[in-house]
Amino acid sequence: MKSFDPFAIRLPDTAADSVFNHGSEFAALESHLQVLNERLAAIEHGSGSAHELADLRLQVARTLVNLERGVEAWPLARAAFDHFIEWDQFESAADACDVLFQSEQPGSVAALGQGIWLAVTCPIDPELTIELLNHVIDETPDDADGAAVAATTALFLADVRAEGHHRENLMFFTTQLLGTVAHRHSQIETPEQLDHWMERLELKEPEKFLVRLRNVVDVLVQDDWWFDREALQRRLPY
Repeated sequence: MKSFDPFAIRLPDTAADSVFNHGSEFAALESHLQVLNERLAAIEHGSGSAHELADLRLQVARTLVNLERGVEAWPLARAAFDHFIEWDQFESAADACDVLFQSEQPGSVAALGQGIWLAVTCPIDPELTIELLNHVIDETPDDADGAAVAATTALFLADVRAEGHHRENLMFFTTQLLGTVAHRHSQIETPEQLDHWMERLELKEPEKFLVRLRNVVDVLVQDDWWFDREALQRRLPY
């Protein structure tokens, strides 16, 4: 029988590897942030347009969020949001709302509500829309209807806005998402149960569940709207 030498074999230390990988990722983000800040300083001193400035501010803010520096990220993302709204760049404005939500500041929930309003009202990237709706699902208690409304809206928008292979992927993802929400909401496990559950919660008719989504948005934003919704809708080209 061979004797076991504990020093002959290096067992994998997953905890240490995780810490190391996390440290490497932070170091890479710090380096990336330094490059972005240098470009931002150059643009702020006159070498770039207002659009470039807003784009770069959002990139810096996103990097700061990834570095868990939400306090610093907030004013940059908020300034970028205001610029995008002023210039009718609604997809970028919704993207800024996503960063503002993830910065975990006092106004972050209101930012999420406004991002969802923009994403549903304007024909922007469905993947970004689904990401925003997914935040509602993550933040909502298991037995609350808000998550069911958000998941249903995500599936609906993937169906009507995405195309080709992208649509197939998003439909698969949002169908799985709806199934997960149904299970945690009412222990739904079969297609028949899902069908009955959607019927009961009025999730089969867009004119009904989109109204309920509007109520969810109102709860998130309260009275803290940062733009005039009616004026914005009048500017839409459809």
